[in-house]
Amino acid sequence: MGGSSLTELSFPQKDLLEPLFTASKSSDLKETLEILIAIAKTDDGRADLASKNTLPAVLKLITHLLNNLFGHEYLSLTLRLTRNLCAGEVANQKSFIELNGVGIFLTVLRIKKVASSEPDCGIIRIGLQVLANVSLAGKEHQQAIWGGLFPDELYMLAKVRSQETCDPLCMIIYACCDGSPELVLQLCGGQGLPIVVEIIRTASLVGFGEEWLKLLLSRICLEDIYLPPLFSRIHGVGSYCENGEEIDLSSNPFLTEQAYLLNILSEILNERLKEISILNDFALCIFGIFKKAAEAFEFGSRAESRLPTGFAVIDVLGYSLTILRDICANNGGVGIDKKLVDVVDSLLSSGLLDSLLCVLRGLEPPQTIRKAMNQAGNQEATTSYSPKVCPYKGFRRDLVAVIGNCAYRRKHVQDDIRQKNGMLLMLQQCVTDEDNPFLREWGIWSMRNLLEGNSENQQAVAELEIQGSVDMPELTGLGLKVEVDQNTRLAKLVNIT
Repeated sequence: MGGSSLTELSFPQKDLLEPLFTASKSSDLKETLEILIAIAKTDDGRADLASKNTLPAVLKLITHLLNNLFGHEYLSLTLRLTRNLCAGEVANQKSFIELNGVGIFLTVLRIKKVASSEPDCGIIRIGLQVLANVSLAGKEHQQAIWGGLFPDELYMLAKVRSQETCDPLCMIIYACCDGSPELVLQLCGGQGLPIVVEIIRTASLVGFGEEWLKLLLSRICLEDIYLPPLFSRIHGVGSYCENGEEIDLSSNPFLTEQAYLLNILSEILNERLKEISILNDFALCIFGIFKKAAEAFEFGSRAESRLPTGFAVIDVLGYSLTILRDICANNGGVGIDKKLVDVVDSLLSSGLLDSLLCVLRGLEPPQTIRKAMNQAGNQEATTSYSPKVCPYKGFRRDLVAVIGNCAYRRKHVQDDIRQKNGMLLMLQQCVTDEDNPFLREWGIWSMRNLLEGNSENQQAVAELEIQGSVDMPELTGLGLKVEVDQNTRLAKLVNIT
């Protein structure tokens, strides 16, 4: 009931309002709260109000408003004032815990989420921001907030489909769990994973405006070992639509929320490529997801868009591939953490290269090569079998990028590709393709990595050119040309000077 008068709200003025009126030098409650909100925006203002014991009076006022179920406008103002008072002011943060501020604000959240036909997202957001500010004060405060919220209240709040509430909720969870393996274990256990799943579902529907979701997912998926259970739990929890209709999981090997999760993880990894040490469990999980998606998709429909396509299995396939690309970009260089090198070797030992080459071989040739084959009248070669097509624009490029990154300064990978008859296949990727932007650039990068310091691979490419297997100006693009050694009569690649 916005705009309620003081008489209607029945305030015992002396006990509740006098400290606030004194601090603001006003006798009007609305004006008082607005003045104090402005004062509490600065460090000095918060410290001054803390010395005047403003927060205890505000918490009493909030309790009075809740008990009388009046004054939405005043409740909003008092919550905003509390938020500002607790923004980095240690004395107020301590008082908030001592005066059962957590319990008071849990009541606010319950009333505005459960007791209303529609959640009051504005009030809930401010309430969560208050708790988030207090949670930044230290472990004692975090334990008090976590003890009050986990698991039921967090789960209830995670199901509010609003960006307004999702951001501060992620801030609270991240602040409590960061630096606390015990709370991370709870969050990623049986009672906690449904909370994370609902947060992911909310974000997939309404988006997020702050970085707290990324920080939270980075903490539990990239910096810890909980991607496999979380990814699986999404499929289990997500077996019903928002309208309550059951999803046929037999025809949906992946859900939209799983694709969304991989999209966010791909963004995080790409943004923090040099900061994050990739765990082996994470890398192998992503590779397993890629293999499952590649097996589930029939590759029969030509790409119409880039990622995201809106089809869960295609997006899962694509985002798992881009994550593998970035994992494999951290290899073999001077100063790179040895753990990262081990992760790439682990992927290779698990069959990564075989899987990538198999998928790449199964695709129809790039557009430039298809046109050349048609112009040459080689119709039989293009119609005698039904090759697979790229499921999204950029799929071939991403495959080539992972292979090229794996080959960077890794002689055993260079040799393996040659021994698997992959040199011609990789040369064929050094062309332009409308369905795969930057394919030529990634193809040239990959060939440079395959040829660098490897005389056997250089010899193999030279012989392919002499035999007429390749007739490509792309060799020139690589800065190379073929010459025949006058002594050995063997073809070789030399740099163009």
